[in-house]
Amino acid sequence: MQTLLNNRYQVIQTLGGGGFGETFLAEDTQMPSKRRCVIKQLKPIQNNPQIYQLVQERFQREAAILEDLGGATDQIPSLYAYFQSEGQFYVVQELIEGQTLTAKMQQQGLFSESAVREILVNLLPVLEYIHLKRIIHRDIKPDNIILRDRDQKPVLIDFGAVRETMGTVFNSQGNPTSSIVIGTPGYMPSEQAMGRPVFSSDIYSLGMTAIYLLTGIQPPQLETDPRTGEIIWSQHALNVSPTFAGVIDRAIAYHPRDRFPSAREMLQALQMGANTFPPTQTYNPPPLINTPVAPTQHTVSVSPGFSHQSPNPDNGKKGIFLVILMVCGLIGVTAIALPITNWFIAQNQSTQANQPLSRGWIRLGAVNNTLGTATIGEPLIQTSQPVTIYPSVVPKVGTQVTVINGVNVRKNKPQKPDYKLAEKISTLAKEEKIIILNLDYFTDPTSSSQYTAVWAEVGLPN
Repeated sequence: MQTLLNNRYQVIQTLGGGGFGETFLAEDTQMPSKRRCVIKQLKPIQNNPQIYQLVQERFQREAAILEDLGGATDQIPSLYAYFQSEGQFYVVQELIEGQTLTAKMQQQGLFSESAVREILVNLLPVLEYIHLKRIIHRDIKPDNIILRDRDQKPVLIDFGAVRETMGTVFNSQGNPTSSIVIGTPGYMPSEQAMGRPVFSSDIYSLGMTAIYLLTGIQPPQLETDPRTGEIIWSQHALNVSPTFAGVIDRAIAYHPRDRFPSAREMLQALQMGANTFPPTQTYNPPPLINTPVAPTQHTVSVSPGFSHQSPNPDNGKKGIFLVILMVCGLIGVTAIALPITNWFIAQNQSTQANQPLSRGWIRLGAVNNTLGTATIGEPLIQTSQPVTIYPSVVPKVGTQVTVINGVNVRKNKPQKPDYKLAEKISTLAKEEKIIILNLDYFTDPTSSSQYTAVWAEVGLPN
């Protein structure tokens, strides 16, 4: 092939190839820096003029999506250009300096739980963002995640939709359809293999990637439960905590309804789990206390008419004595139980009294990303609406903050899909002290705003 593509990009070497085309490392000769980039060459599987026209339209649409995605986060490569030449299609993207997770595994061996957790925590906001854009990646695997050299952040590459356009054909009814399924066996779930991917299909693939990093075993080599279809993997990663394993198990559930419904919920589960068990520490349940087992009481039928046992005058006295003991025992238990019960009631009332009552939801400010999530301590920024609390950072639930601008209190947080503001129920005055009871973050996918709004449910200190 020619070494100068589009009269601009000088091919340096071939990075890989497959059924859809090839990938090259190239230099941009029209940039003063001779910036290096990655060029993906794609070719339709059918040489048909009608198909070519359709592929061209779809290719342009998918390229526009790539441009949008890469421009909003630095964990997706930026799109520099796209063009067509001699019946083939080309995508020019940012070169990510780093190693794929596959290469890293080959270099260093198995990843620790804490290292895998960090990768997931850094990737899930990216996944949430692309899902909010109604996009499914469809090929998440160790080869398509690069740990960037400069900061070790994971970068998600090689979205499947562009490649899928190359498989466009006409079906027997004359309608355009894709003749290929994008995905990698073992990393894609069953519904995706049948050509029906959903958002949680990406979550499944990410979970299988985590298992590979923890065990070094490729997914097709893992056993499955013949009754449920679930993957059996945890015995190959004995140093993984039960909490973390539980998160992974839910991510890779066979049926989509049993997985996390969103990347954000998986992220929240990981963050909650991090506060429960230290990374790589196996949870050992407390030893069982050997409680004496009461002897089995056999029921004996008693006939009021007669008894085969000879009458004994002492038996009546013994019976009376036992009844007295039982009554005294019940009185004693009651005497002990009443103060204990009263103490528990008092403690519960005290706890409830100390729990601030919810006043409603307020907007705290925003954070400088479009991922729909934020981290505790991240600075709040002013947009068209001001920051309303001090300290002006994303607070931790349970902390007390000060209102620095009067703010409207809403009955609830804005609700999808239109994010219409809920009914105003009161206002908070400047310098008022409030307790953070709950947090939520979101972006409005219909808006062009380049930030994530931060909302909180608040109460007043007692």
